[in-house]
Amino acid sequence: MNLAIASGKGGTGKTTVALCLARVSCEPVCYADCDVEAPNGHLFLRPKIEAREEIRVMVPRVDESLCTYCGKCREVCRFNAIAVLPKSVMIFDELCHGCGGCVLACPERAMREESRPIGNVEKGSADVVAFVQGTLNVGEAMSPPLIRAVKKRLPVDRTSIIDAPPGTSCPMIAAVRDADVCLLVTEPTPFGLNDLKLAIETVRALGLPFGVVINRNGIGDGRVDDYCREEGISVVARIPESRAVAEAYAKGRIAVDIAPQLTSLFQDTWDFARRFTGHRKAAFR
Repeated sequence: MNLAIASGKGGTGKTTVALCLARVSCEPVCYADCDVEAPNGHLFLRPKIEAREEIRVMVPRVDESLCTYCGKCREVCRFNAIAVLPKSVMIFDELCHGCGGCVLACPERAMREESRPIGNVEKGSADVVAFVQGTLNVGEAMSPPLIRAVKKRLPVDRTSIIDAPPGTSCPMIAAVRDADVCLLVTEPTPFGLNDLKLAIETVRALGLPFGVVINRNGIGDGRVDDYCREEGISVVARIPESRAVAEAYAKGRIAVDIAPQLTSLFQDTWDFARRFTGHRKAAFR
């Protein structure tokens, strides 16, 4: 099974939920940190890193001795990564998605591709938990290629818990796509509800089964519960507001280690997720 933990905004407790699930699991699991712009799962698990791999993507280059500046490459690029001037061509590497369309479209075969680094993937272990994380290079604008690289390196012989980037844009979609089930973490506040609705629209568009985890339960109002009830959405768990949990997070400790009374709550969350084992219709790409 591949279980994605996501949210409509940052700071709701995705990593807390993902790490607690990894800790209480009775089966071999892999924690995969796909929040590649700000990975922090390693601060809690303190894994032993056993392998590190540089991840590269393909970007176009122009042989201007062959180029006629016809503009075909610019026309085919949907990401505005190419600008064709009267006597030169400009390539914006940070905008390029590496699709190769410009190379195919060039009538003079003046375009070629070369690779450039965008980040790295590290693999290791923390006791019985396998560990995979991606770290995007500073200044890189696009994280989905690196997120896909992390997912390709997930072990096939154990369940993976995917700690997704916050929000509902391309990085989050790249992380949760093709998961068996997704848990959406939110807070019982007006801001939490607004971002939860966006996240629900996203996973519904992807056709993913999902449930909601309410973190810091008790700090706000009941509108998240009301919305989930009206929409027929399962509230899988309610994590109570706790100073002890907040202090543990600040010290780099996993919540269930200092609040063992939460263990049964996360075990019940596992039971919910297990209903969707084998949901995936396609392999990770």
